[in-house]
Amino acid sequence: MRLKCIACEVLARPLYFSAATSPHIIDIQLIEKGLHEHPQKLRDHLQDQIDATRSDTYEAILLAYGLCGQATSGLTARDVPMVIPRAHDCITLFLGSRTRYQDQFSQYPGTYWYVQDYIEREKEPGSSLSLGAAYTDDIKSVYNDYVAKYGQENADYLMEVMGAWHSHYQRAAYIDMGIGNGDGVQAKAEAEAQRRGWTFERMVGDMVLIRRLLVGPWEDDFLTVQPGQQIHMSYDENILCANQIPT
Repeated sequence: MRLKCIACEVLARPLYFSAATSPHIIDIQLIEKGLHEHPQKLRDHLQDQIDATRSDTYEAILLAYGLCGQATSGLTARDVPMVIPRAHDCITLFLGSRTRYQDQFSQYPGTYWYVQDYIEREKEPGSSLSLGAAYTDDIKSVYNDYVAKYGQENADYLMEVMGAWHSHYQRAAYIDMGIGNGDGVQAKAEAEAQRRGWTFERMVGDMVLIRRLLVGPWEDDFLTVQPGQQIHMSYDENILCANQIPT
């Protein structure tokens, strides 16, 4: 198959590595990570890229994103089916499973996450090096929207599950995906942790979800969105669902 992968640039190295060994022909389009700070802008940009993808060229669109602060909720498949991981954010993809993500969040809720591509591709000197800081802007507006729709108690729960509503952080975790030399990146993460008085932990990443996104099969941990369907948050363990757009 010929596939188009629309991806956040924080996943660049794992995606290129997996694409090189995939049996499919895969074209990767990287999207600037800074758009995560503005979920509506990211959603609009992703939809533009989806709309521009032609069915006579590609058999499917692979979205290397999670729910990402609801940035992917509302995306609509046009002529080409879409596949997206059932994940709250890219940390799940780096860790390799929703179970591992949930275990980490339950044990260490106040964690800033560091990965090689995120730090290497930092464009603004002095800005945060952590994945954990990528969702801080616009969180208040998302929270207020949840309160209006679902009430405060449910809003608090949703924000907690999404890993986006922490009052403080205590740990820095560097996820080593085993691609390239990440020693310099790990050193930066350790220095940041020391500066802030956090504990530091190096974790071994897992490529399984990233490989499956680019190779298949797209079952269980992935949502396939057929033309005419729209991605929505499912508010359960599946994270995402697809609904038919009313005609």
